[in-house]
Amino acid sequence: MRQAAVTLTVAILAGCAAAPSPRGAVPKQPMPQAVSGITAHIPPFARWPYERFSREAAVQIALAEWRAFRQPVVYPNVEPPEDEEREEGLWQRVGLYWWLGLDPSWFESGWTGIHDQNGQVFSADRDGFYAWSAAFISYVMRMAGAGGSFPYSETHSDYINAAAAHTPGVALQVERIEAYAPQIGDLICLWRGARPVAFDQLPAGRFPGHCDLVVSIRPAQLAVIGGNVDNAVAMKYIPATLDGRLAGPNGVVIDPDHHWFVVVKVLYQRDGTAPPLNAISALPPTDNRLSYSPAAATSRPRPALIMASANPGSRSSANR
Repeated sequence: MRQAAVTLTVAILAGCAAAPSPRGAVPKQPMPQAVSGITAHIPPFARWPYERFSREAAVQIALAEWRAFRQPVVYPNVEPPEDEEREEGLWQRVGLYWWLGLDPSWFESGWTGIHDQNGQVFSADRDGFYAWSAAFISYVMRMAGAGGSFPYSETHSDYINAAAAHTPGVALQVERIEAYAPQIGDLICLWRGARPVAFDQLPAGRFPGHCDLVVSIRPAQLAVIGGNVDNAVAMKYIPATLDGRLAGPNGVVIDPDHHWFVVVKVLYQRDGTAPPLNAISALPPTDNRLSYSPAAATSRPRPALIMASANPGSRSSANR
């Protein structure tokens, strides 16, 4: 009886053991990864990244965040009734954009939709100081697998200028609005404030602006999603030429309500676009240009914050 019990126990334990690998199969080993103080907080799928930089991923991530904010659509000179970034469940999402989009050594990485880096609630009339639209774009690019090929920043002008300067390893390039029709997954960008910025001035130093991600294209219209648009992740419908350009051949912007001046073409890798030939992590600092780090690309001296008033008729504080 005892022998039978022992035999049964051995059989049960053998059944619980992992099945042997198929003949000739090599057990999967953990993928090597470089972890530093500025990347340890990033999920492994985005840090390595697991998959190549994907246009579809960027669009789906932006759409998911838009749905989380209850799918607002913003029209010119129409103010929505809610201040969504301050709502429960949504101010935390804004905190994720700051935390995962930027270098955690930056004090902005501790912000949320209602808190400063010390966890103190700031008043709604100071929303403009905590503008999170560029943090949102940085979050989307990082989660979509950009890795070290995107210059993550709290200011849109940083990655616009990096693209215009042909910064080695950056998977972005600038395009003229009258010559290039934005594609799904590209960024369309405008200037804000008192100082107009023209394409031929790029790179132009830091300036207040805003960029949205193109998520859908129809004849004469682009659907775009941006962060901190009327204090939410919101969609806008942007008028365009029949073939999708933001300006006609004469350079005049079709949209009467926004100062679009550049398209940032994103060089995704999973739609046939070749990745940058050189990895940012392999680049030594050169002269006095900004030096980008491998997975956060934000380890650089901090310029002063840039503030500007929002467009009249809009509660958006996306002024970075």
